[in-house]
Amino acid sequence: MTVLEQLGAYVAHGGRASLSDSVRQAVRLHLTDTVGAWIAGCSTPEGRALAGLGSPPRERSGRKSTRDGALDRVMTSCALTRLSEIDDIHLSSATTPGALIIPAALTLGGSPALDRTAIAEAIVVGYEAMVRLGAALQGPTILYRGIWPTYFTAPFGVAAVAARLLGLTDRQAAHALGVALILASPGVGHQSGATMSRWLAVGHAARDGGSAALSAQAGFTADLKIFEGDFFPSIYGLSPDFAALTEGLGERSVLADVSFKPWCAAKQTMAATQALKEIIKSGVSPADMTELVVSVPGPYVRMIDHGVVSGERLSHLTSVPYQMALSAFSPDAMFNVNQTPASVSEEIRAFMTRVTVEADDSLLQYYPRAWPARLVVGAPSGKHERLLTYIPGDPERPFDERQVAAKFRHVVAPLIGERAAEDLLGRSLAALAEDGGPASLLAEIERARIAATGRAN
Repeated sequence: MTVLEQLGAYVAHGGRASLSDSVRQAVRLHLTDTVGAWIAGCSTPEGRALAGLGSPPRERSGRKSTRDGALDRVMTSCALTRLSEIDDIHLSSATTPGALIIPAALTLGGSPALDRTAIAEAIVVGYEAMVRLGAALQGPTILYRGIWPTYFTAPFGVAAVAARLLGLTDRQAAHALGVALILASPGVGHQSGATMSRWLAVGHAARDGGSAALSAQAGFTADLKIFEGDFFPSIYGLSPDFAALTEGLGERSVLADVSFKPWCAAKQTMAATQALKEIIKSGVSPADMTELVVSVPGPYVRMIDHGVVSGERLSHLTSVPYQMALSAFSPDAMFNVNQTPASVSEEIRAFMTRVTVEADDSLLQYYPRAWPARLVVGAPSGKHERLLTYIPGDPERPFDERQVAAKFRHVVAPLIGERAAEDLLGRSLAALAEDGGPASLLAEIERARIAATGRAN
């Protein structure tokens, strides 16, 4: 069997046997966390622009319009969730699977209402497909070549979800994955501004994954030897790792290796920021810190070593000096996904100037399974050092239901109110345990989306 045929067989029939109690609990927590990110994304200027593009299409007769409407909703929901930058992440593949897999599964499986177990299985196989492709393509390496691993793997992951929900055969599922690969695009360039097409692009990548599955159902075929051939080496200069794609498939879920983000920021900034939080907790006041030296693996120094641009959200989320200053002086603001302040306080600006970022090759021993940082803080009391390999939310320091719920409330309650947030939290946690749960959750998400958009205006 080719690699695609093996993956197609897993997508069509796998996931069921591996849906253990621990995997079900992981799906439950990642679903809840992702719903929080979904609502949070609606409150940003980019989110409101995307929601406008994703308004219901005009009424048309026939089967195709229904499918087009569903795929449009997949596009919007996945884009809104991913742009939040508070969704989950798999470090070794540098992919953010939850933002693509869970909204797609709920959107395609929740209306019309499918069996909740089928939706859970679709989520499991979707995570597996997307993460394994990112790992096979060495996601952390290609990221700094300008290839966005999540964007590249999104059609593949969503195709797996849709193929499972549509009940495709092994061979149809393999063709769906193959079509998704030829619809995939590697990058979006270096974008900036308040309403980047980056998020629009990733939403359409998710839509293409759903379209790939529908195409395979209709009889369209793909090159089932695409991994074994010269497609990836000749087009992208990549040599996929076959073992990463197929080894142990169905034996252990990749969900166990996916990190929750503890707050809203680029993951590359978080180890240094968490180290600062721990030094402050040990008794060192931010006001006494005279110098802060951040050491990180070389591949992402340039990504996080910069200032901020007024009105440009991504510059705030990816700046480690800014994120560290925010954690020191305004920690509650770290849960606000709309990090585009009209101005930055002098206190924060002054603190940012004390932060120096440098590459440390010794940290590559942990990378990319972990994205570590060493922080050395100078103060009148002496030097204070922390080396953090893992932070809260990583599998090595895992979130439990209490921590996922606390994060959900932090993110969602300011947008829709405490009572509505509590209702949505409960609905999310119970969605896959009750008959009709996914459909009820979808309706609740739509109400929350409208409320979040209205409060943000």
